[in-house]
Amino acid sequence: MPNWGGGAKCGACEKTVYHAEEIQCNGRSFHKTCFLCMACRKALDSTTVAAHESEIYCKTCYGRKYGPKGVGFGQGAGCLSTDTGDHLGLNLQQGSPKSARPSTPTNPSKFAKKMVDVDKCPRCGKSVYAAEKIMGGGKPWHKTCFRCAICGKSLESTNVTDKDGELYCK
Repeated sequence: MPNWGGGAKCGACEKTVYHAEEIQCNGRSFHKTCFLCMACRKALDSTTVAAHESEIYCKTCYGRKYGPKGVGFGQGAGCLSTDTGDHLGLNLQQGSPKSARPSTPTNPSKFAKKMVDVDKCPRCGKSVYAAEKIMGGGKPWHKTCFRCAICGKSLESTNVTDKDGELYCK
């Protein structure tokens, strides 16, 4: 059927995509607002997209769905992942029986022990990793949580004071 006066059809919503709003991927056109991961619905761009046939995913969901499975494969060097992607609606087990092995090693390495013993931020309660750690009041903080408890001002070693486990600007 001829496409009179319009652009290509969007690979997600099937509506006309005009040149000003077009993103091309894997030979198909998408609206900028439709260029989303098919599993988690996160917005994609040319650096985060991973295409499989007519489907588009973020690299994380693509790896969960089409990458290697099992303990030892996952989010980077040295990480263990048993994430099945169930929370994203990805059926990754594909009828395979569950492994008889325990999900955690019985004799964990030094690296695994270190990953378990990650410090918690006193402000948000989440894990604080070395790349984002700032020490204040004898405790580890996220860079984004290292703020005055009253005014919210970002703190530095020169203007921080602590009292009763909370940080304040001088």
